[in-house]
Amino acid sequence: MSSLFNHYDLAGLALRNRIVMAPMTRSRAVTTVPDALTATYYAQRASAGLIVTEGAQVSEQARGYLFTPGLHSRAQVAGWKSVTDAVRAKGGAVFAQLWHVGRLSHVSLQPGERAPVAPVAKAAAGVQAFGYREDGTPGQMPASTPRALGAGEIPGITADFVAAARNAVDAGFDGIEIHGANGYLFEQFINGGLNTRDDAYGGSIANRLRFVLETVDAVVAAIGSQRVGIRLSPFNRIFDMPAFEDEADTWMELAHELAGRGLAYVHLSNREAILAAAGERFIREFRAAHGGTLILAGNYTRATAESDLAAGLADLVAFGRPFIANPDLVERLRNGWPLADADGATFYGGNATGYTDYPAYSEEVASA
Repeated sequence: MSSLFNHYDLAGLALRNRIVMAPMTRSRAVTTVPDALTATYYAQRASAGLIVTEGAQVSEQARGYLFTPGLHSRAQVAGWKSVTDAVRAKGGAVFAQLWHVGRLSHVSLQPGERAPVAPVAKAAAGVQAFGYREDGTPGQMPASTPRALGAGEIPGITADFVAAARNAVDAGFDGIEIHGANGYLFEQFINGGLNTRDDAYGGSIANRLRFVLETVDAVVAAIGSQRVGIRLSPFNRIFDMPAFEDEADTWMELAHELAGRGLAYVHLSNREAILAAAGERFIREFRAAHGGTLILAGNYTRATAESDLAAGLADLVAFGRPFIANPDLVERLRNGWPLADADGATFYGGNATGYTDYPAYSEEVASA
């Protein structure tokens, strides 16, 4: 049998295969509280070795999109508890992704309609936020110009991540993933082309990594390293993330720093961008520097997933969009069954349509 379907020990958590369901925003939490539909959605996909949920904002300030769930209120904890109970009833394992979008927000989503926060007061060029229009209706609009965080405010955001991690444990999650990827707040600090601060959180590699490492350490102290993963996206260019001079050195230094912290895993989200920018050698060197479990994500098929596992590039592989239309993706991959195509018009927002109504494979479905 392919190693893709082998069991894996993730820091003491037994995974029944090496397939991870990657975090994907679906914008179904109308009140920011996960509901019964959310529980059904994740339970349908519980055959994945590990599910990492969509990003859950750690505070009201952290929110960048309408209808995304949080993990900072008791109602949200109760909603997520129904999700973890449903996944566990199907024998699944699930981590909650914790999220702060930083500058990728709009004033209509912020407390008191204040400006979003970021390392510097520079708007994300060409980036659309999903917020409220002037007439109160939901819609896409340019992300607002942020204000630069004061150094004294940064520990408060770290505290929000700690509180959300504790809430995740209360909600029954097996662990949490810190979202340090895809142009959101932590990557905004890490990126030397954007972060031009001249204090302890900007300038040198060590200073640009300070915020994320302080947060990792605080969360580990609160819930234990075996419950903590982190998602990163080296060489990311989405959401107006520029290239910068010491880019490879920055990510490699972060890999070395994380190696000493004994995390459950590091999750690299943009395999293809890494390969294009720095080649397979970078992934191998990053993995060697980190030394722990490495998850790779990036438009995988069964063949490319098996190839990367066999080549020793990763320990686990994450599939994203294929899980949307294929709740039984693991079984389809195992048996060579065809994959259904997802309807992009229902990726974000709405109801059960395009969310929980995709059927598992059967001969009847295939014939239809």
